[in-house]
Amino acid sequence: MTAGVDASDRTALALGIELTAVGDGRATARLRLTDDMVNVHGIGHGGYLFLLADVAFSYACNSRGRAVAHAAEVAFLRPVRPAEVVTAVAVERTRSGRDGLYDVTLRNERGTVVAEFRGHARWLGDAPAAEVPE
Repeated sequence: MTAGVDASDRTALALGIELTAVGDGRATARLRLTDDMVNVHGIGHGGYLFLLADVAFSYACNSRGRAVAHAAEVAFLRPVRPAEVVTAVAVERTRSGRDGLYDVTLRNERGTVVAEFRGHARWLGDAPAAEVPE
């Protein structure tokens, strides 16, 4: 299913993050890095890559119900340059009660993995109805 960024997601909107797919514990988002999104080395700032991954993670886990992150980590594997488009694909790995685990892979336009993100979600209220099939 395709979807746009929610109007209340002001940070994602302000940065130009595009949400291209959401549903069933999955989401895909992308961002074109600008010259303002680089660090002192002239490469994509890790904070923007983390934020892009977090957006995909957020939409993936919220596709199951109202959820928040309670932990996340990222490994930066390759540099990204200004003007490159980075795509983040979030995939649900497991759910148990009100907890979920999601992996997000970030790739550049050539399909090279540039970062890996893992997020831990907690649903507010009742747990999602069905467990993830093995």
